[in-house]
Amino acid sequence: MSLERVTNHECELGEGPVWHPGEERLYWVDITAGELLRYDPAADASECVHEADVIGGVTVQRDGSLLLFMDGGRVGRWRDGDLETVGTPVESDTRFNDVIADPLGGVFCGTMPSSDRGGTLYRLDTDGNATAIEDDVAIPNGMGFTRERDRFYFTETEARTIYRYAYDGGTGAVSDRRPFVRSSDAPGVPDGLTVDAEDCVWSARWDGGCVVRYDPDGAELERYDVPAEKVTSVAFGGPDLDELYVTSAGGDDRPAQGEWAGALFRLDVGVSGREEFRSDVPL
Repeated sequence: MSLERVTNHECELGEGPVWHPGEERLYWVDITAGELLRYDPAADASECVHEADVIGGVTVQRDGSLLLFMDGGRVGRWRDGDLETVGTPVESDTRFNDVIADPLGGVFCGTMPSSDRGGTLYRLDTDGNATAIEDDVAIPNGMGFTRERDRFYFTETEARTIYRYAYDGGTGAVSDRRPFVRSSDAPGVPDGLTVDAEDCVWSARWDGGCVVRYDPDGAELERYDVPAEKVTSVAFGGPDLDELYVTSAGGDDRPAQGEWAGALFRLDVGVSGREEFRSDVPL
């Protein structure tokens, strides 16, 4: 295993990495700074390509544009440097936190808790309508799908649990929630995740300084240390999807959070990922 720091952005809350196969570039966000960031491995160059008040997550649309999930339930379509349209499919007084496109082109998206209610997991469908899937969530976080598209993973961070649901590939409905990993004895708490080509789950550990790989039954296989305490999310990228990109937070307090806190990392882990699904949501 080799670890490389590929950018030195001092992200306050780096999150939501997603590989854009059409561009062969990685996008991720600094949520609280409201920055959409992009890394081009061929040029070994990164840049901030859009600024907003808050950006909680990103999906790649089927037409190659991006959907930006922001605050107040707002979602915008971003293309070629411009935020073209903005809709409000979800009523929320907080921000989005982690999103993923599903096999049908919809998006599962979580909203943060507020002072008087927990967070909510929604499914935003291809007709633009949103359905609440789970309420009173203690910070909704990392999501993914099994290779056969019959199971859906969802992380509830403050419950220290990754859940697995049955997923209906015809309707996008989820059911039969069961714990996949309860990590009360592991360092930190589970944050973002991805699923590799061998159907194993990779979970970033907030306040744990590592990424953990679990087999399809939830048993820990490997643990990879990262020189940042707040490891936030993971995504496979590269032309062969064999490079694991890792985001982190705490760049505004590196003395406490680690020498490279807030940076983007790349891990060579000897396994490939799968191309993420693309959203197809109208705005």
